[in-house]
Amino acid sequence: MTEMKLILPSRAIKPRVDGLTILIDNGTPLNLFMDTINSSKTYIDFIKFGWGTSLVTSFIEEKIDYLKEYGMEFFFGGTLFEKFLSQGKVEEYYNYCRKFACNYVEISNGTIDISNKLKATFIKEFSNEFTVFGEVGNKGALASNEQDSSEWLEYIQEEIEAGATKVITEARESGTSGICKEDGDIRVDIFDQIIDSGIPLEKLIFEAPNKKMQAFFIQQAGTNVNLANIALSDVVSLETLRLGLRSDTFNLEC
Repeated sequence: MTEMKLILPSRAIKPRVDGLTILIDNGTPLNLFMDTINSSKTYIDFIKFGWGTSLVTSFIEEKIDYLKEYGMEFFFGGTLFEKFLSQGKVEEYYNYCRKFACNYVEISNGTIDISNKLKATFIKEFSNEFTVFGEVGNKGALASNEQDSSEWLEYIQEEIEAGATKVITEARESGTSGICKEDGDIRVDIFDQIIDSGIPLEKLIFEAPNKKMQAFFIQQAGTNVNLANIALSDVVSLETLRLGLRSDTFNLEC
């Protein structure tokens, strides 16, 4: 009997420039971390050690060594950069990233009050040594609500021009600020303006910590949209969303 194969959307093959799945590690126990990487390595592109967890997480060296065994990249959360910056210790942050042989860094201003223009100067400086992911959007719900969609577009373009390889749209691990409203709904005004701008989608990474957001971005931007802040437990479920194997994206075009 001839085997029948389903017709599914085409997924980019690793190493990918689009269709990235970026997991967030918030201090996961070592064995669970290793099991997730080992069992789902085909679907994982990066690990982000969220906010400042790398400073207090047990076995951070072992986790990073394990990722390197699989040739998997990682970076530290932008909030950690902001903490170093707030204390005037940017050079110490350079040294911290060098200590772990980071290839990637995230530069953000979602917590501290600095202009995007100043942030862009840090992106330019760090891009001389690292591959930089910029991040746009505020972690505070009130500040996020007051930020105009045109500002998002301006900031994204400014960061790309400064040397950011990709720009992340803030949503936090809770999905309640940045490109989201407090109730978790996507700010469609921001998303539509970004899409209509003509900025290549491969230059953008959308934080999408829950199924509702993941399904929205896949439906609107396609199977190979870049998604971040994915929980370790959601790797396989996200891949099924990308392939139209869940009700939420069942009618996704192949």
